[in-house]
Amino acid sequence: MLRRRTRRSGYRQKLDLYLPASGTNLPLVVWIHGGGWTEGSKEDPPGLRFLLHGFALASINYRLSQDAIFPAQLVDCKSAIRWLRAHAAEHGLDPDHIGVWGASAGGHLAALLGATGGTREFDQGGDLGLSSRVQCVCDLFGPTDLTQITNYPSDINHAAPDSPEAKLLGGPIAQNADKAQHANPIHYITKDAPPFLILHGDKDPYVPLEQSQLLADALKKAGVPVIFRVVPGGGHGGAAFRRQEELDRMYNFFVQHLKSD
Repeated sequence: MLRRRTRRSGYRQKLDLYLPASGTNLPLVVWIHGGGWTEGSKEDPPGLRFLLHGFALASINYRLSQDAIFPAQLVDCKSAIRWLRAHAAEHGLDPDHIGVWGASAGGHLAALLGATGGTREFDQGGDLGLSSRVQCVCDLFGPTDLTQITNYPSDINHAAPDSPEAKLLGGPIAQNADKAQHANPIHYITKDAPPFLILHGDKDPYVPLEQSQLLADALKKAGVPVIFRVVPGGGHGGAAFRRQEELDRMYNFFVQHLKSD
């Protein structure tokens, strides 16, 4: 296994690329870390076992909300996708088979990448001649419609002025409904969105399960292939998501959509 660290502009705009010992034209899975948009790191990503099965894995950072409010986070994720396409030949990647995978805040950004493939609104920076579209999305318990997140029980006061959502938007949700809609992947879904796999625990104390239900319903309404899996006993991550059944579900999803042809 080869680990390659690639520097881009700025500490939060770096990515790590993990490659198998051999292989060319490798399908790529891009991991986006969680942390409430305020913390987290690309270090030690899950999914390294994908390298044993002919995938490459990239793990990306993005600007956190204390450094820049939304849409900076999505801008950085899209820039990373374009950079990976621009350097695909150099690293033996298949630029036409890129999937994204994220948890919590990373799931939210992964869903946004999938939903906004048909717009260039968030494409800024380098490699603008290339697309930031992705071919599939695995979203683990990510927030979606922030205007509705306060409607359901949670151990986080999402309406508070110091909530993770308020820090992302630059102010409380109630006072920033337009910005919240701007950050809502559901807002951008069309029939051309890529296939989604959504996993959400039925015991999640932080992000209400209904957030993923809203996304799954919108994808189905648009005719987009989606699998919505409610993970029994699953919290906000944790052991339930490391069961072999769930690991296999995620692995098989990426095989189906990145390697099946």
